Amino acid sequence: MDWFQQVDGYCERTDFSYWSEPLNAVTNIAFIIAALILWRRGAGVPLARFLTAVLFMIGVGSYLFHTHATIWALLLDVAPIGAFILIYLFGVNRDIVPMRGWIAFIATLGFFPYAIGVVWVTAQVPFFAISNFYWTVPLLLVIYAVRLRDRPQIVSGFLIGAAILTASITFRSVDEMLCDSISFGTHFVWHVLNGIMLGWMIHVYIRHMLATAPAER
Repeated sequence: MDWFQQVDGYCERTDFSYWSEPLNAVTNIAFIIAALILWRRGAGVPLARFLTAVLFMIGVGSYLFHTHATIWALLLDVAPIGAFILIYLFGVNRDIVPMRGWIAFIATLGFFPYAIGVVWVTAQVPFFAISNFYWTVPLLLVIYAVRLRDRPQIVSGFLIGAAILTASITFRSVDEMLCDSISFGTHFVWHVLNGIMLGWMIHVYIRHMLATAPAER
C-alpha cells in the first residue's frame, strides 16, 4: 500500500495543496473544543477522561486528513473514531446496562458482526451506502434506548445523540451530491455536528456515573 497516495473525496478539495479544504480542516476545532470542555467535567470518571482524549485525537486526525489528504492521514482520521465507538460501547455495557467487566467486553465485541450486517444492508441502498458504516451508530443508540427504556434520562440522552448524528451523517452523505450548487460542500457540517454529538454522549455517560456513585460503582 502506498501510504502517501493522495485522496480526494470531498467537494471542497480542488487540488492537493495543504489548504485546499479550509472549512473541512478548520471545523475540526469542534472536536477539540468539546474535548477541552468535557475533560474538566470528567474529573473522577476515568473512562470519561479516556473518551475525551480520544475525542481530541479525532479532531487532530481529521485535521491531518483534510490538509494532507493521504492514506496515512486517512488512517489517523478513522482509527480514533472506531476506538471511540468501541470504548463508549464498553462503558455503556459495563456501567449503564450494567454487565460484569468480562461480559461487557464480550458484548462489545458483538459490535463487529452487528456492524458487518448493517453495512451489508445499507450498501444495498444508494443514499445509505455512501456513509454505510456510520449508520451503525445511531441505530445502535436507538436499540440501547429501547433496551434501557426504564431509564428516562439515558433514553433521552441516547435519542438526542442519535438524532444529532443522523443529521450529521446526512450532511456527510450529500456533500458530493451538492458540489454543483454548493462548491465548498457540506462535509464541514459533519465535523461541527459530530463534535457536538460526541461531546454530548460523553456528557450523558458522565452524568450517569456521577448520579449513580457510589451506589452502583
